[in-house]
Amino acid sequence: PKGEWFKWKKQPELIDAVLMYAQRGHGKRSSFYSDYTFGLWEQGRLLPIGKAYFGFTDEELTLLDKWVRTHTNERFGPVRGVEVGLVFEIAFDSAHESSRHKSGVALRFPRIHRIRWDKPASEADQLTTLKARISP
Repeated sequence: PKGEWFKWKKQPELIDAVLMYAQRGHGKRSSFYSDYTFGLWEQGRLLPIGKAYFGFTDEELTLLDKWVRTHTNERFGPVRGVEVGLVFEIAFDSAHESSRHKSGVALRFPRIHRIRWDKPASEADQLTTLKARISP
């Protein structure tokens, strides 16, 4: 094909999820907890729906690392479980059914869109909200 081509990206989907676990990053981030697992509510409990490693500034990374260190309630290997309390607005391209995940859902290209310091974890989204967005 000849001529000019344009890459058209659709707006990402957004969902509010609760931080569940953190793990140290790699390379220049190896001293920070920068790899995050987040979940959604289902019948009063959190189910993990994905992980994100980017989408925040270096300043936000420092704040998140401090939050993780002061709110850790369990440790297993390199992973720290944290108190329920911090909400991330997660951007993703699409959601799909998955038999590999406890939640039954996998996100395509999840990333942290913003940190919702203002939002209580109890107001994060329900898993049913995400399942309603699954692409046919």
